[in-house]
Amino acid sequence: MTSTTDPTSVSMADRAYSELHSAILDGRLPPGTPLSVPALAGRLGISRSPVREAVQRLIHEGLATHVLHRGAEVVRVDPVELLDIYRVKAPLEGLAARLATTRMTGTDVEALRAQLGEQDATLDTGAEASEFIRLDMEFHRRIRTAAGSDTLVRTLAQFDSRTHLAVPNLWSDDAAAALSVAEHHEIFRGLESGDPESAERAAVAHATCVRVRLSRLHGVPVDGP
Repeated sequence: MTSTTDPTSVSMADRAYSELHSAILDGRLPPGTPLSVPALAGRLGISRSPVREAVQRLIHEGLATHVLHRGAEVVRVDPVELLDIYRVKAPLEGLAARLATTRMTGTDVEALRAQLGEQDATLDTGAEASEFIRLDMEFHRRIRTAAGSDTLVRTLAQFDSRTHLAVPNLWSDDAAAALSVAEHHEIFRGLESGDPESAERAAVAHATCVRVRLSRLHGVPVDGP
């Protein structure tokens, strides 16, 4: 059977998705921004069909939502929900680091070291928040993949759309960005030394510290550990 899918349409949908996804994560399309298909199609210079497909994909991933009588918009982040996500996320990130410590190859370690070097360079050059976010996501993705648990990867991925909507403001703050990179180095030291307990503690501490910084940013008290 011959496929009737237009490869050009698929390519345009991928392009639209990539551009909208990046704009949401780096804060250019903040929470609550309407995702009007006609307006976005005009802005991107492509037809409505691939834009509609891209918006549906964003909805499926939790980065956008459909609001009755208003249409699609970038999902709004509830600060209380966000802090709760980080409370649940912290021990899982710790588990990922613990498992990764026993499974990472020398090549994995060197790749992670090089990635941390990119983070340090980004701090030195004062790059855009979007670059910090990209490197942050890559850092944690490498550790999760090295952990060797598809269930853990899928579980943590469910939180990503919500948590990464909130981090542009943190990465835009030089002090907060420097703290996160320093915490990444602590995790790496545990991984590199082959100490699962140390890597786990550092990963849990990092997620917990991000939670505290977010609570201060949003003016919401941290409820419990």
